Amino acid sequence: MKRLTLDIETSPNLADVWSLWNVNVGLSQLRQTGKVIAFAAKWHGSKRVEFYSDFHNGHADMVSAAHDLLNSTDVVIHYNGTKFDLPHLRREFLLADLAPHKPVAEVDLLNVVRRKFRFVSNKLDHVTRELGLAGKVAHSGHDLWVRCMANDPSAWALMKRYNVGDVKLTEELYDRLLPWIHNHPSAGLYTYLDPMTCVLPGCGGKLQRRGRRVTALSIYQQFQCTSCGAWSRGKTALGRVEERGTA
Repeated sequence: MKRLTLDIETSPNLADVWSLWNVNVGLSQLRQTGKVIAFAAKWHGSKRVEFYSDFHNGHADMVSAAHDLLNSTDVVIHYNGTKFDLPHLRREFLLADLAPHKPVAEVDLLNVVRRKFRFVSNKLDHVTRELGLAGKVAHSGHDLWVRCMANDPSAWALMKRYNVGDVKLTEELYDRLLPWIHNHPSAGLYTYLDPMTCVLPGCGGKLQRRGRRVTALSIYQQFQCTSCGAWSRGKTALGRVEERGTA
């Protein structure tokens, strides 16, 4: 199973405004729309992090590289990428007249954090620091983006370190959360695994029968991995009811 961790950076929209509070910006006020200006990507298990940007590679080559990577992976891992990173990239592909990238399974770690846990904040920096990880690379805030848009080499060097750091951090969080990702694509679809082997990639632990899982209409054999602790269920129902009861 090929797994790619991905993170993008975008430029802000530029507009004419007459107030700083509760502003609705009309299209006639818009001077320049934001775009993807950089991205970092890392194959799971590899030490190398790939980085592309408008400054280092040119916009067209950067967009083409992102398109090629998505066409090469089975699973893409991100943090809020379902609503942010991938829609931004798909817009860039459309503007570049590129074909749709191949369908890939998505693992959005923000969704996992929101559904499974209750942190004070769901921001990547907070969640990872709570788990004892390094946290995000510090920077000067909005000023960094302004300097990058002005093609400041020192700002771009920091942007690269920040973007690459986010990808490394996201992969570390993925490894930590893996046993909690119950809808993760099964590694057994890509390898000839023993049916009693954990479905999570890179685990390989043996499954132990641990009771039954009951849904509204069916009952299934339930398993737990003796290595990572992840839970799963059999794919064939042990029993079903014909109709759901009504109140």
